[in-house]
Amino acid sequence: MDTFLPGYVLSLSLIVAIGAQNAFVLRQGLRREHVFWVCMTCGTSDAILVSAGVAGFGALAESVPWFEGAMRYGGAAFLMWYGWRNARSAWQGGHVLRADNGTGRPLMPTLLTLLALTWLNPHVYLDTVVLIGSISAQYDNRLLFGGGAVLASISFFFALGYGARLLAPLFARPTSWRVLDGLIALTMWTIAAGLVVA
Repeated sequence: MDTFLPGYVLSLSLIVAIGAQNAFVLRQGLRREHVFWVCMTCGTSDAILVSAGVAGFGALAESVPWFEGAMRYGGAAFLMWYGWRNARSAWQGGHVLRADNGTGRPLMPTLLTLLALTWLNPHVYLDTVVLIGSISAQYDNRLLFGGGAVLASISFFFALGYGARLLAPLFARPTSWRVLDGLIALTMWTIAAGLVVA
């Protein structure tokens, strides 16, 4: 659990952040359209990206001794910035999610839109490949760390997609987004501090 849980928590903290992908999953959940396939596509995409990051950075860290330290401090700097961005968003407020009331779309166009939101977003590579991959290098069992990150992603997207109708009234209020952003900021800064003092 000392390796699995940090991977789970880190991945969950990164995924929870407000973004186009999460808004899309929420919207599909609110409309009850293709929820299973939308969630499965998100989870599978993250599993591929996390696996690439863990495998690649693990091998690189073993062959280049100074690389692990450089990535640890680089990851800490990124987390500090990421936390600051969410803290600023919490301070400013203004985020609201509202579901569109349109006609249903076929499955294939829905998944193609989701794949574009996922794979064409540069932040997904920073979060899943670079950040999770670099942090996994400090653990002896990187596969277990990566497994925790993958499970967090899959469980989050399914909870988000199928729980969307319960969350809709809550996240129609800007205050809820401010609280969420504040919690994300604190989590990011805590992980960054752990990387620096490790």
